[in-house]
Amino acid sequence: MGRRRGAASAAAGALLLLLLLVGVAARARDAAVPAMFVFGDSLVDDGNNDALTRADYYPYGVDFPPLGAATGRFCNGKTVADALCDLLGLQYVPPYTSTRGLNGTAAAALLGGVNYASAAGGILDETGQHLGDRFSLSQQVLNLEATLDGAIRPLFGRDQGRYERHLARSVAVVVVGGNDYLNNYLLTPLGIGYDSGDRYRPDEYAALLLDHYARQILTLHSLGLRKFLLAGVGPLGCTPGLRASAGTGRQGQCAEQVNQMVGLFNQGLRSLVDQLNADHRPAAAFVYGNTYAAVQDMIHNPGEYGFTVVDSGCCGLGPIVTCGLCVPLVAPCGERGRYVFWDAYHPTQAANLVLAQMAFDGTPEHVYPLNLRQLAEL
Repeated sequence: MGRRRGAASAAAGALLLLLLLVGVAARARDAAVPAMFVFGDSLVDDGNNDALTRADYYPYGVDFPPLGAATGRFCNGKTVADALCDLLGLQYVPPYTSTRGLNGTAAAALLGGVNYASAAGGILDETGQHLGDRFSLSQQVLNLEATLDGAIRPLFGRDQGRYERHLARSVAVVVVGGNDYLNNYLLTPLGIGYDSGDRYRPDEYAALLLDHYARQILTLHSLGLRKFLLAGVGPLGCTPGLRASAGTGRQGQCAEQVNQMVGLFNQGLRSLVDQLNADHRPAAAFVYGNTYAAVQDMIHNPGEYGFTVVDSGCCGLGPIVTCGLCVPLVAPCGERGRYVFWDAYHPTQAANLVLAQMAFDGTPEHVYPLNLRQLAEL
């Protein structure tokens, strides 16, 4: 009798897993892509960060649906990754730290993707070390590998072909690089443990970042991902945090020297996208998201997007040296949709929605050589 009950229980579990997989597969057919895997920093982190810079308090998340509560996102509402999920017809992907240990039927929820981004993380492993625990880009890639081997691949059993097709149709979104300037290169004069500003000229540092970056993208490709949206770094010098500390002698002006630095990285990233496409098309496709141009367009032509405030954050800010985050429990501005920036460094939900729409169906000025809609249809 005990054996029969055990067999029946195993059969029931197998049937439940099959039904879950069928349901997920049906949703995947309706979506532009079956899954999205997100890598990067606080611009797309949805709750992974265990560092000292946390966003798990009010007013963060004040506009996030449905309840307006903090979720670990460094925004008043949706990040650009959330907005891309909306456009692709996907559910919001869970943060990696909430998925560790999932297996069997519970792991079926990961077929829609996972978010590995970490607020203090960067391309270089040492970036953000003064802020505490974080996942660098290389660690995020290792975390994906753990998810695939421990949770997602077993769901497909012996059907390796279906597993490979699932990953090949999925989209990898990578938004990283800003921290390697804000929380590494630009901190050298402060004497808190970073000497990169002394060791490298701006062009040398950009080349260093791109070398490390390219290796991680190729590792993602080797794991089976074939569609990539690689976002450049925005105009850091025009963030409220760097406007306030630019030392230009002109109150509120952008720190153009910083913008020139990240411009070198962005130029190299676009060239890298060209090289990756030359090496891997048509089996894989790589897209460059020109975040710099998109944000600059919002700053210089705010009325076209409904913005009126482009040089200060919406929430009450703490000291810039403490990362320029919102002061806890202090009410933010009322008309949040009119601000480009939420705090000293992060965009508002309104700006993120614009960025996502540009990535999804924009022109080559903002997304190159394909937009996300075209990438999804490949």
